[in-house]
Amino acid sequence: MTDSSTLPWFLRPAVPDERERLEALQRRASLNNPGDREALLAHPDAIAIPVDQIARGEVVGAESRGTIVGFGAILARPDGDTDLDGLFVEPAYWGRGIGRTLVEACVGMARAKGSHGLHVIGNPHAEAFYTRCGFERTGVVATRFGPGLAMRRTV
Repeated sequence: MTDSSTLPWFLRPAVPDERERLEALQRRASLNNPGDREALLAHPDAIAIPVDQIARGEVVGAESRGTIVGFGAILARPDGDTDLDGLFVEPAYWGRGIGRTLVEACVGMARAKGSHGLHVIGNPHAEAFYTRCGFERTGVVATRFGPGLAMRRTV
């Protein structure tokens, strides 16, 4: 058996026919994270990636041996900045720098769209990760899953 911590991976744009696989990855990652599990079980409809978001090039995937092992998604905001709409890594690949690399890819995508900031509404348990990725806390917002941390990073 191969140890997933040694497998190579690379980034590439996601393609529309991968939508169901991306959603399944998001489900597995969320269910394996104690801070997300309860919210996902209460709101299974929360996992939905619009195919047009993928088609617009707003979803980047991390691939290893022909399998998507993580992805990041962005969305334009009315104020000209960009939202980090999703960031998920296959649990067997956690701790390998994939999440941080996906954040950097999303920063680059936001910059290419002319944004000055990348925003995220993060779960409180993810604050340390986002802080390490250069985000600063800007407040707390109510979400259907409970309080979320509003954070922003200059791009």
